[in-house]
Parts: sequence; structure tokens; C-alpha cells
Amino acid sequence: MNEAAPERNQSASLRRALAVLEHVRDHAGAGQGLSLTRLAEAVGLSKSTVLRLTAPLIDARLLERDRRTGAYRLGHGALRLGQAYLATLDLRTVAAEESHRLMTEVRETVHLVVYDAPDVVYIDKVENETNVRMASRIGSRAPVYCTAVGKAILAWQPEEDVERVVAAGMPHITRYTITEADRLRAELSRIRQRGYSVDDRENEPEVRCVAAPIFNHTDTATSAISVSGLTSRITAARVRDLGPLVAETALRISRKLGSAR
Repeated sequence: MNEAAPERNQSASLRRALAVLEHVRDHAGAGQGLSLTRLAEAVGLSKSTVLRLTAPLIDARLLERDRRTGAYRLGHGALRLGQAYLATLDLRTVAAEESHRLMTEVRETVHLVVYDAPDVVYIDKVENETNVRMASRIGSRAPVYCTAVGKAILAWQPEEDVERVVAAGMPHITRYTITEADRLRAELSRIRQRGYSVDDRENEPEVRCVAAPIFNHTDTATSAISVSGLTSRITAARVRDLGPLVAETALRISRKLGSAR
């Protein structure tokens, strides 16, 4: 008797059931759901197989089926499962692997910050031990308007947040600091277009930073990740290469936090 055969059959059934669940998640329109016919065609299974696979998912409240139309949609069990997952998330833990991967790839210091208008707060730092160390400290604060991480977050905030930052004051920190509201707004527009921000010696005279926003499960930019280094290493030309790398890292972290981006 081959005991492995039932296990393989169960595994295959589980994969098919998960495929059905994922298709409903991705394609059931708000308030409409998916008919049995459409769902079966989409996942390449017979109607009878879909009915068999969805039965335990309905029992677990992961799916529900409209009694009148027969259409499938996600059940409240899926919401509870998502809420349980989100409750366990810690930004530093979620971002740790990606932060170390980014540092290894670019060989520069990586920072992780959270938004606390009109500032950002540094909550993690991964350094390349062979380089000159950055002066930043975990727990320290920095203004939003003159840091790459701050501008990366601010670019996706409502206008009242921008006004709050402007009202808090935008004094010169270096001779490159943006201190005019119109220039800041123009910079935020450019950040939204390209997906990453740059601090070109605006906060420290010989340091450039490249940052991108991290979005949470509500698709709100609440944190950011950056690469920082001396201008001798992070040249203006290198910024164009680093920008997409940082943005891709931020996107992967965002998705782990539940963002739909």
C-alpha cells in the first residue's frame, strides 16, 4: 500500500483550493462576487470540483456564497485572518531582511524611519562596517523637509500635512537645504512621479541619501527606507541607479505589511 499517494492527493487538493481562494480574492468585485461558472473556467476546474473544494472554505468562513445568486466572495473569516496577521507585524522585524539585503547590494548605510510630523524618527540602521559611519542614531529625530526619508513620506501625505511642515519652519541646515514652500511642493511632485526621493546634501554637507516610502495595509505612507553615504561614494550619477533599487525594496516591505501596491 502506497501511503504517500493519499498525501499527494490531499496536497494537490489543498493547492487547488488555495488557487480558488486566491482567484476570488483578486477578482470578486465589490458587492458582486464570482459565479460558479466563471470561477470554474478561471481556475480550469469542473464545477463539481469547485463545489467540493469550496465547501470547507465556506465552513471556515474564508469564502461565502450568496444564497440568491450563488456568487462567491471572501468571507469574514478572511478578514479575521488578515487582522490576526497585521496584529503580529512589527516594522523593524518585517523590514530587517530587506534592509540587510539592500545594504549588502549597495554597500552603504540603510536607515528605516517612521513618520511623526513634522519629523521622522529613526528606528533601525544597517551599516556597512567598511565605510565611514553615519552620525544618525536609532531613536533620533530629523525634520521631514530636509531628509530623503522625510520627503519620501511627505510626498504621499494630504496637503494639510505639507502645510503643517511648512508652518513648523524650514530653516537652512546646509546651503543646499530647501527652505521655500513652493520649492518643497515641486520636489514632492517629482518624488511622486519617480517613486523615490533624494537628499542632496540638504541635511548633512557631505552626505547624499536616496529614500522611498513604505505603505501599510491601508496604503498609507507611514515609514520609509533609505540608502545614505558620502557624496564621494554616492555621486549624482549613482543616485539614478540607487533610486529604483530603494523603491523596489520599499515596495517589497510594503507588500509584507499588507499594502496592495
